[in-house]
Amino acid sequence: MQIVLCLLMGYLVGNINPAYILSKIKGFDIREKGTGNAGASNVTVVMGKKAGLFTALFDIFKAFAVCTIAGRLFPDIGCPKIIAGVSCIMGHIFPAAMKFHGGKGLACLTGMVLSFNPVIFLSLLLFEAVFGLTLDYICVVAPSASVIFTVVYALYTKDFTGTLMLATTAVIIVLKHIGNFRRIRRGEETHISFLWKKQE
Repeated sequence: MQIVLCLLMGYLVGNINPAYILSKIKGFDIREKGTGNAGASNVTVVMGKKAGLFTALFDIFKAFAVCTIAGRLFPDIGCPKIIAGVSCIMGHIFPAAMKFHGGKGLACLTGMVLSFNPVIFLSLLLFEAVFGLTLDYICVVAPSASVIFTVVYALYTKDFTGTLMLATTAVIIVLKHIGNFRRIRRGEETHISFLWKKQE
């Protein structure tokens, strides 16, 4: 029952999508603009940097909060932070409240890693910052980070169940970014350097 509650809590929190909410306040659906993604990167392109930053921080915090709460409420189920975090990511990517068409999970993944281990979070953040800036694409961060964290978690904890959940999540995140990789090949993907340009 605790596992079910942990899964349900994570999924429901994941359904709270600030990108979608902000766009509806503005009178449109963010999934019908830009890349069609209900996440911070598309919000930044469509609605501006401030809206994008708010969206990213909100999604990071919701995953961090639900993982931290799960760790305190359900300490006996083995890997409560991973269960809640993966569920939150799935709720963000496949939200029932939005007909299962949400974001791509980067910010929620970030919040989960931060809750799990701040040192691992900072190390991964540094690596991904260098990696993303070198390639000048934000879309490479989520797939690589999800795979790297899965490997690090497996080596750090030897927890088979948590590793399997993270590996499955990593595969889903990679698949969700195939469209981005195709846009890179066509020269249509937004560069990180877009953020340094002046924007209204």
